[in-house]
Amino acid sequence: MGLPFSKYHGLGNDFILLDNRHRASPILTPGQAVELCDRNQGIGADGVIFALPGGPETDYTMRIFNSDGSEPEMCGNGIRCLAKYLVALESDAGHPPQAPHSYRIHTLAGTIVPTLQPDGQITVDMGEPRLLAGEIPTTLAPADEKVIDMVLTVADQPYQVTCVSMGNPHCVTFVEDLTAVPLTTIGPLFEAHTMFPQRINAEFIQVVQPDYLKMLVWERGAGPTMACGTGACAAFVAAVLNGKCCLPMDGSNDLPQRKATVELPGGPLQIEWSTINNHVYMTGPAVRVFSGEAYL
Repeated sequence: MGLPFSKYHGLGNDFILLDNRHRASPILTPGQAVELCDRNQGIGADGVIFALPGGPETDYTMRIFNSDGSEPEMCGNGIRCLAKYLVALESDAGHPPQAPHSYRIHTLAGTIVPTLQPDGQITVDMGEPRLLAGEIPTTLAPADEKVIDMVLTVADQPYQVTCVSMGNPHCVTFVEDLTAVPLTTIGPLFEAHTMFPQRINAEFIQVVQPDYLKMLVWERGAGPTMACGTGACAAFVAAVLNGKCCLPMDGSNDLPQRKATVELPGGPLQIEWSTINNHVYMTGPAVRVFSGEAYL
């Protein structure tokens, strides 16, 4: 028998979506997910996302296996794709939701709320960024201290880094020129650095303007990807913390409007770090590419 699936992408960060609502655990093993993600002998994707049943306070549960079989806590582009997939599943069942429509999704990073907008974009309430070293986790600083503009030595070279957790761990480095970043060489060294006991996602950021960032990402468990939603959120938070974005006007004591565009290789995401509730909001697209049946 074939395994029905749909292929989606969020700014080129692509996923295989599976209807897993009939059981509480993934219908595939991590090894089978690796086979499906193979771009030569499988469907090809950065990960496999399972739409599982929710609980008393959530509508659905999201689980994801990366292309290497590891399981991240959350995925920003992936949860936008999941929201579009859920709309398709409910529409096929004769219950099409009307935008704006929100889902409460249980993830390993907590409850995340994506909202489908009338224009087809999805805005995701990513919750509050976590900044303490013990929350990342990293041993770059004591567990109860923040890691902002600290030195990390990688391949005998010092990098000034800021660490942020958006439910999953990120290490952000600001650079003058993204084209000079040897991502495929340095990315794996960041990911597996001993200072990050659960490995790390590494983002390299060029500040073009105070409200416009350009980003390259090496994703934990997937390598270089076209986009990373949680990484874009972490990058913007790090830019604000380092005084590179959203500065108040001279002579004003008002808090600035903390919004920016983060340009990834696959396209832009709109990021806001609210000064009201401290939540980070990410807005971007998700697109269905095709559906079919896979054979394992």
